[in-house]
Amino acid sequence: MYKVAVTQKLHDDGLAVLQKESTVLNLDKKTPLITAKEIAGQDGLIIRIATIDQTAIEASPQLKVIGRPGVGYDSIDMAAATESGILVVVTPGANTLSVAEHAVAMMMMFAKDMLFCDRELRKGNFQARNRYKAFELDKKVLGLIGLGNIGKETARLAKGLGMSVAVYDPIVSQKVIEALGYTYVATLDDLLKASDIISIHVPLLDSTKNLISGRELEIMKREALLVNCSRGGIVDEDALYDALVDEKIAGAALDVFSTEPPPADDRLFTLDNVIVTPHMAAQTKEAVSRMATRCAQGVLAVIRGEHWPHVVNPEAYDHPRWKK
Repeated sequence: MYKVAVTQKLHDDGLAVLQKESTVLNLDKKTPLITAKEIAGQDGLIIRIATIDQTAIEASPQLKVIGRPGVGYDSIDMAAATESGILVVVTPGANTLSVAEHAVAMMMMFAKDMLFCDRELRKGNFQARNRYKAFELDKKVLGLIGLGNIGKETARLAKGLGMSVAVYDPIVSQKVIEALGYTYVATLDDLLKASDIISIHVPLLDSTKNLISGRELEIMKREALLVNCSRGGIVDEDALYDALVDEKIAGAALDVFSTEPPPADDRLFTLDNVIVTPHMAAQTKEAVSRMATRCAQGVLAVIRGEHWPHVVNPEAYDHPRWKK
């Protein structure tokens, strides 16, 4: 039997797949950083909410594969993993619809002023409806930063609501964007200026860290909404707080944060023009089952020595350990 550690309990469907061929160690992580001691002797590791750095990777020579039930892998030191011949498995497409629906739901909640009116009605304030903050999404411009799988699905749903979609993605050609029926925008600044709602769908990389900061928020429309269901570090949260307090933009809807879990006294939580959820966009029962199952299948396949298609760093297969 193989040995696979998981940072937190995996969905039962994925767990069942793992248990057919391996013994599963639930680390039940409460602290973010994984240590070599915790994964000693493990062939595989599945990370839900935790990080693994160069120190732990280099001190874990038995580790062959790290799985992520999702598409983000910024919690893994990729250079160290590749150098050690450790494959990193992700599950593209498994959470696409769930995250896109969550982003659109956040747009709808903000557009209809639902959270404020919910809170006020519970206090007996029926007249909260008369502040006329709600608006229609029809004919509004949705600006997408990134047109990967989730961006495409978000665009499809938004079009169904009558919105027009503009896209900024430096790695997707104008021809492809326009063939899908969307407006190609050459620069981020132009997208920010033109959009009523901005929705972020890019990974957290060095090039995207604090992609939206004070300057970018100044460029946005004062009545605009910023939606982030991607990664927290893409938005400068201090700059966002200032922009919301100063009403530089109308609001923000955040499923992700630069620190997770965020502190209970986070300043953003004090603002009425912010909607927050606990990194749950991909946590529907359907998506969680798909992600856990596909991640488990990929982790086991790598341990068995197979070439798995959904590996972030396929160059790690060139490591001497796989030549055997």
